[in-house]
Amino acid sequence: MLAEIRIDNLGVISEASAQFHEGLTVLTGETGAGKTMVVTSLHLLSGARADAGRVRLGAPRAVVEGRFVTDENSDHVERAVTELLESTGAERDEDGTIIAVRTVSSDGRSRAHLGGRSVPAGVLSEFTDPLLTVHGQNDQLRLLRPDQQRAALDRFAEKTVGPLLARYRKHRDEWMTARSELIERTGRTRELAQEADQLTFALNEIDGIAPTPGEDESIVAEVRRLSELDSLRSAAQEAQTALAGGDEMDGDDASPPALDLLSEARARIESATDPDLDGLGPRLADAIAVVTDVSADLTTYLTGLPADPGALDSLLSRQAELKNLTRKYAADVDGVLEWAENARARLEKIDVSSDALSALTKQVEESAAATSEAASKLTAARVKAAAKLAKAVSSELSGLAMGRAALDVSVRARAAGPQDTAPLTVDGAQVHAGSSGVDEVEFRLSAHSGAQSLPISKSASGGELSRVMLALEVVLAGSDSGATMVFDEVDAGVGGRAAVEIGRRLARLARTHQVIVVTHLPQVAAFADTHLVVDKVDDADGVVSSGVRTLTDDERVVELARMLAGLDDTETGRAHAEELLATANAERTS
Repeated sequence: MLAEIRIDNLGVISEASAQFHEGLTVLTGETGAGKTMVVTSLHLLSGARADAGRVRLGAPRAVVEGRFVTDENSDHVERAVTELLESTGAERDEDGTIIAVRTVSSDGRSRAHLGGRSVPAGVLSEFTDPLLTVHGQNDQLRLLRPDQQRAALDRFAEKTVGPLLARYRKHRDEWMTARSELIERTGRTRELAQEADQLTFALNEIDGIAPTPGEDESIVAEVRRLSELDSLRSAAQEAQTALAGGDEMDGDDASPPALDLLSEARARIESATDPDLDGLGPRLADAIAVVTDVSADLTTYLTGLPADPGALDSLLSRQAELKNLTRKYAADVDGVLEWAENARARLEKIDVSSDALSALTKQVEESAAATSEAASKLTAARVKAAAKLAKAVSSELSGLAMGRAALDVSVRARAAGPQDTAPLTVDGAQVHAGSSGVDEVEFRLSAHSGAQSLPISKSASGGELSRVMLALEVVLAGSDSGATMVFDEVDAGVGGRAAVEIGRRLARLARTHQVIVVTHLPQVAAFADTHLVVDKVDDADGVVSSGVRTLTDDERVVELARMLAGLDDTETGRAHAEELLATANAERTS
């Protein structure tokens, strides 16, 4: 639910804020006061494209801030919002509400914030999608699109159509993947055979050399070591001799090894009787142990050095083989191994042998049959739901001063074209298998009983289209409670009894939704639980500024009288307004 909105420098509104409550809220005001800017601000909070032309003249930027309250009774909405907040790092306010902000600068740049975090505008759209539905004057035109009509039908029958649509899409994805692969294999047999030969040759070359992960780096280190083998052996031998002695120390000028000197030092210390020297003996013993360990490690090192003079040549030859692979397939051996893994996977996919093609053809046929069956069940569910939707909407239209009008919802298969990318046989007919099924859904309207039904794009006037949309929303509301619904002049092109009926339907819709309506009709405004007015003021320089305020009961009478052909200053106008309010209040509470 939308709890509050604040607008700065958007259109004619310099600064305004408004609080919203449950039920029906109407916004009224004189022409040009900026009523539509409130709807524009909600579009911006919904992630709509920013328009620098909406920024108030002379202002550096326009700012829209909305405070939302999630419905704890709607588990799926609460879960979706919570997951989005966690993924973006956004946080709820101290009172549990969530603040969304959209800023549009005069140079066209836009920024969005959610829960104190900067986010892409698309995240705002994802956030408000389950919370807010905005029906602007242009949104009515979307109802003329076949895809929107199909979406409305699917929304009406979500419990039955939803699972069938998900099952259809799963089978279709499998079918399309297998079909594309089969087309590629059979249509490019020669090219794929050549590619398979090349991959097989390369894999045989790599497998013949059989590199291991990181082998090229280890060989570089080993080659460097073997290149310095003589100096390494000499240094290790001299160090070992210095520590423990060796044959080369037999000469008269040879110095005694470190172990002998340490042992002699320890013996002399232990032979002394001075207590100050007693603590040095164990320390010399430790030193002898360390030197003994180092001497043993040097012996092991010397034993492990290659004795074969051809070891370096073997390593250099192996290094040349690996370099040949890295020159052809990747920058290093690990990359070569990854390339080989991908090549094997690709080789499996481009197998053009008769056995492979037969197996793939069978897979395509099986997945096509499963897709066809799923499509047939989906169509049947839509046809059944279409009759119910048409009946429900037609009943609503009768209460909107369109008593003789009837909506017909037709569901028919879309025939496959000559170059169709997804032709599928369903119930004996060749149809196009789109991502949402094989069906085309069309809303048709007949003006009265016996009249020919025509597509609403051809048969409905602007006012009738508004009422069809409202009737549809009222019907859909039964399975979609809790969201905030915003209507911008849904009553355009209507008046009289039809306007009263629209007000009555909006009030009924507000029992399960928060409904916000921009209207110019007093018959609609009279049904509001909360009445907001957008005032405009001309300053000394002729610049128009607007603000939003909540009306008291007495102020509502004055505003409704103004809407009744400008009769706010007459007793007759006020009496008419009071009567209108009394009638609406009686109906709302009945």
